[in-house]
Amino acid sequence: MQQLNQYLSQSLKEFRKQKGWSLDRTAKETGVSKAMLGQIERGESSPTVATLWKIAGGFNTSLSSFLEPTPAENQGTIIRSATQLRQKPASDAMLVASLFPFEPRFGFEMFELTLLPGYERLSDPHEAGVTEHVILLSGEMELLLNNRWIPLTQGAAVRFAADKPHGYRNQTEKPAVFHNLIHYQDTSH
Repeated sequence: MQQLNQYLSQSLKEFRKQKGWSLDRTAKETGVSKAMLGQIERGESSPTVATLWKIAGGFNTSLSSFLEPTPAENQGTIIRSATQLRQKPASDAMLVASLFPFEPRFGFEMFELTLLPGYERLSDPHEAGVTEHVILLSGEMELLLNNRWIPLTQGAAVRFAADKPHGYRNQTEKPAVFHNLIHYQDTSH
């Protein structure tokens, strides 16, 4: 967790430097308070996944860019293990394995996400043209689309426009594990 907080801290500082943004400007662009941004930059806070999304959205970049470096081009075949990558990058009850971090040439990032029992997250709209693909691997969960919670069972696959409010929840006693592929229309992330 400490290593992840350090990477998040460095990434936030680097993105601010690239944009030439102050903490005030960053707070305005991301909707995250200046105090919280300062705590993240100093490695004093583990934000929620929703906060990480807000920060990524404010910088018009992918979530995975705050979790690990973009892979080098021309890596050939890549084999990654969700078991080895799975971590709790935030203070809320979601486990994240960044299976394939965002790469501009592909235009997507892919995660294995685990919603622990009782977890619920309402997501702000992503930028225009962003599409999410959810494939439920195990357990049960609900997806909020068009202001309606849709129940999903193992094996369900859903594609939806993520530039509208949406959400995820697990109201069961067991974890819900799913793949989430996020495709960006604009691949300059």
